[in-house]
Amino acid sequence: MSDIKLPIEVQKELKKISTVAGYLWQREWAERNAGNISMNLTSFFNKEDVLKQTKNKNYTDFDFPKGTAGYILFITGTGCYLRSLVDSIEEASCILHINDDATGYTIIWGGKREGFGPTCELISHSSIHLFNSIHNPENLAVVHTHPIELICMSHHELFNNEEELNRQIWMMCPEVRVFVPKGIHCTSYALSSTAALAEVTMEAFKTRNISLWEKHGATATAPDVMQAWDFLDVANKGAKMLMMCWAAGFKPAGLSDAQLKELEQFT
Repeated sequence: MSDIKLPIEVQKELKKISTVAGYLWQREWAERNAGNISMNLTSFFNKEDVLKQTKNKNYTDFDFPKGTAGYILFITGTGCYLRSLVDSIEEASCILHINDDATGYTIIWGGKREGFGPTCELISHSSIHLFNSIHNPENLAVVHTHPIELICMSHHELFNNEEELNRQIWMMCPEVRVFVPKGIHCTSYALSSTAALAEVTMEAFKTRNISLWEKHGATATAPDVMQAWDFLDVANKGAKMLMMCWAAGFKPAGLSDAQLKELEQFT
C-alpha cells in the first residue's frame, strides 16, 4: 500500500525540516549521522485516514511511554545523515503512528531506505513530545544537534554554574538575552538513547529553552523546527563570541546586569 497522502500543513512542515537540516550541515553541527529531528504531527492528521493506512503496513514492537498512544510523529532515521533530509527526506526519515497501546508503531510515510528504522533516540523524542503535550502543548518540534561552541562550553568549568554560564552568554549581545530568554540548561551527562537522557532533558525544558547535553550536543523544542533552530543558533552565537574574546586574550566587557535587566521587557 502506498504512503498516506500528506496534508498541506504537514508538507509545509517537511519543507521547514529540510531547510533546517541544511543549515545544521552547513554549520558543521551534523557530522556524519549526528543529530536528529522530530515533530508531533498528530493534530494535522485525520485519525480514521491513518488507521486505514496502518492495516496493511508492517508493524514494529516498541515500548513507548503510555501517554503517547495514538501519536503521529515525524522522526529521522537511525544511521541516516541529516544532510540527506535536504533532497532525500523520504529515505532518511519517516512519519510513524504509535498504536493505541503504545506498544509499537507503523510507518505511514517515508522510511524508503533499505533497512530503515527510526533514530535510536526514539524513546527520548517520544518522551519529550509527551512532556510537551502536557506542559507546553504549543511545542511540536524537537531538534538535537552538535553546536560546536556550545559543546565546548560544556567542557568548561562554567558548565558547573548554570546561572553564571547563562549570564556570560547573555551579556555578549542584546539579541541573545531577548531571543533565548529562558537560557540554557546545563544537563548532566547521560548515555545516548536511554530513558535517563530523556528524563534529564525533560527536566531541563521545565525551566530553559535549550538543554545542553554535557560533552555531547544540544536540544531545543519549539512550535516548529525553525524556532527550535533559532534558539540553538542564537545561543551558540553568544557562546562563540564569548570564546572568541577569550581566544583573543581579553575578558569581554559585556552587557551590565542593569542592561540585561532592562532587556527583560522584550522577552
